[in-house]
Amino acid sequence: MTDTGSDAQALGAIDEYLARTADERLADYIDFLRIPSIGALSGHDADTARAADFLVQRLNAMGIKAESSPTPGHPIVYAEWLGAPGAPTVIVYGHYDVQPVDPLDLWVRPPFEPRVEDGRIYARGAADDKGQVHLHLWAARAWLETAGRLPINVKFVIEGEEESGSENFDAWLEANRDRLSADLVVVSDTGFFEGNRPAITVGLRGLVYMQLDVSGPDVDLHSGTYGGNAQNPANALAAIIAGLKSMDGVITVPGFYDQVRPLSDAEHAEFERMPFDEADFRTEHGLRELVGEPGYLPLERRGARPTLDVNGLWGGFQGEGSKTIIPAHAHAKISCRLVPDMDPQRTFELVRERVMSLAPAGVAVELSLLSAGMWSLVPIDHPTSVAAAEALEEVFGEPPFYLREGGSIPAAASFAGLLRVPVVLLGFTNPDDRAHAPNEVMYLANYEGGARTVARYWQKLADLGL
Repeated sequence: MTDTGSDAQALGAIDEYLARTADERLADYIDFLRIPSIGALSGHDADTARAADFLVQRLNAMGIKAESSPTPGHPIVYAEWLGAPGAPTVIVYGHYDVQPVDPLDLWVRPPFEPRVEDGRIYARGAADDKGQVHLHLWAARAWLETAGRLPINVKFVIEGEEESGSENFDAWLEANRDRLSADLVVVSDTGFFEGNRPAITVGLRGLVYMQLDVSGPDVDLHSGTYGGNAQNPANALAAIIAGLKSMDGVITVPGFYDQVRPLSDAEHAEFERMPFDEADFRTEHGLRELVGEPGYLPLERRGARPTLDVNGLWGGFQGEGSKTIIPAHAHAKISCRLVPDMDPQRTFELVRERVMSLAPAGVAVELSLLSAGMWSLVPIDHPTSVAAAEALEEVFGEPPFYLREGGSIPAAASFAGLLRVPVVLLGFTNPDDRAHAPNEVMYLANYEGGARTVARYWQKLADLGL
């Protein structure tokens, strides 16, 4: 049986500790942000390694055994505290690498000279993802400093290549599978809903990324001499693409929707609960009107329904003036966002079958799979989601929204696929965090509230027992 009085006393001591150490914590946060750990740029390799060392030193100093685990690229910081026998084990994931800072001239101050102003901190990585990694470290430190223990077992996995595709992450997970046993993975690389209202991201879409190549003659041909006899690869490509999707946004690939798990009444009700102003959305993003699969809300189409989109087209003459040719080749990049229960390989095969059925005579057509990633979803009524919602409401004063985001976090799918455990995306960034853009910003209230939420969440998970 849970000792609620003891829990309240422990959390009260943690809140007091976090209030007392606010200045020290902010200074440490700033020190972390000063490290220009741009993992995608080799000129910053030493800085990226220094960011990993920063985390290893901080974790070891608070009594959590940590190491910088090598990969062919940047190291993964691995740390564990396993002093709660019988309690759940949670993996905390984040990343210490940051995006490049271009265009530099749009920054108010240099991106690695953090600026604190009006309750906000501006710097590259302030939100994505150093701020969220840092608040997890201080939630752990608060527990250890006040109670001498954590209520659960915690394993930290903090990578340095998330912003460049996590190229070595899956191989590291596979190689370290034995020490990664856990009951839950918590990913803090997401944020709040519009209006800076608390949110839990319970779902992410998967991805299939393809290249479509259409080849005709060996070389470009004179369109006057050969037009009317030679099949034009650009025309063929356009016809194939037009056959993949209707004008109202319905994907016309046979069998495509057969894999899709329907939304439950409760999930649909949650989407209806979230405020969404279509006019504001159109204005903000420069859209003339919203176009998509009929019968679904815009937020459902964004996170809970699959897509098929052309991401790039090229072929033929594109220079200034005119050049009358039938191009030898035409190409397109095509992506599909996947939702439960879609299989990436099966989705690729279905699209490929449709493409080949649409290919006209006179051209060779090839569809290649460039990359693929699985979707992830934790039901909103799962005990780990409910506990996260309770912790957020206690700190931020209102129940959170449950989001299903349209994008993908590769690590979330990797954890779910390898460990077969729930993945909860508990993030704290403000919606206007300008991640990946100049003047990236984190609201300090979100950062402070995040540390307190994490501390409570760990206690609630201990009480659950999982």
